[in-house]
Amino acid sequence: MPEYGRFAIGFDQRDRARLHALIDEVLDSNRWSEGDMTARFEHAWEAWNGLPAVATSSWSGAALAALHFVGVAGETVLCPSNTFMATPLAAIRAGAEVQFVDCNREDLCMSFADFERRAHEHRPRAAFLVHIGGHIAFDSERIAAYCAEHGIFLIEDCAHAHGASWHGRRPGTYGDAGVYSMYATKTVSTGEGGVLVSGRPEVLEFARGFRNYGKPTHDVQGLNFRMSEFTAALGLIQVERLPEIVAWKNEVASAFLDPQFAGSRLELPEGMVSGRYKYIVFDWLERSTGRVYEEPCHRILGHPVDLPNTDWVARHHSCPPLYYRPLDARDEFGSEDAA
Repeated sequence: MPEYGRFAIGFDQRDRARLHALIDEVLDSNRWSEGDMTARFEHAWEAWNGLPAVATSSWSGAALAALHFVGVAGETVLCPSNTFMATPLAAIRAGAEVQFVDCNREDLCMSFADFERRAHEHRPRAAFLVHIGGHIAFDSERIAAYCAEHGIFLIEDCAHAHGASWHGRRPGTYGDAGVYSMYATKTVSTGEGGVLVSGRPEVLEFARGFRNYGKPTHDVQGLNFRMSEFTAALGLIQVERLPEIVAWKNEVASAFLDPQFAGSRLELPEGMVSGRYKYIVFDWLERSTGRVYEEPCHRILGHPVDLPNTDWVARHHSCPPLYYRPLDARDEFGSEDAA
């Protein structure tokens, strides 16, 4: 098996010494939570993403902060069914009723046509737009414009979208808030962790209170979703390495995977860069990492809704393995160092 096909977490071993030095800084500070390292990670994420960031202990903490900010309890939230169960479960835990939306076959992401129809029917308070597999949803601009016109709070689920861009625009910048996962398998990760980004100061202020029991005033009824200083140290390393990791994965995809799957791979529109969390082909492969999602959320939850594209996608795609291994793969690129 080629080196890029062997499982590896997206951490560059060349960063070990610097990570250890940052951990020493945390130890020396005697402040292991709510300290300088978390702020440094947030600033680094903002520098990449282009929006202010609030670090959390999980994607769920970031998503719940956004959902509680807009007040979805007793309201409807629209959600694509082709997503991880975390997305609808967060809305349900925030007290919302979830209505599912079909996807496009071309990008596996939410369909504007079906979104518009269901938004007109259900009058949602908020909606999730999920970027699947590492690329930005093709209908992002149209969905965001519709939400802005109709007063729908749009949350971008960016759990897969680290490193993505579309004509230079980053995930999380289309809607009212974007929420990232830093789980262990992501393109860059901290093991556990999350990030909320927003261009709205009131959303950011709410999220900072929500992650910390609403302290100091307790006007916000949150819980403990703080990121530890040790996690933030790893996050700082990872976001600094992110552009190189994404460039490396795209180089491997172009050199080795694209020629193999020229007639069946997911095609990106002009100007879009995928973070390559997944390499997606519209075929059923014997050797793959499976599907992005094996079963749609509406079927898991037993919702009697007809989503033909979502059901089709679940049965007609696979993900060839693609993992970041710059040193192991050096011979394939003819270099001793991928940096």
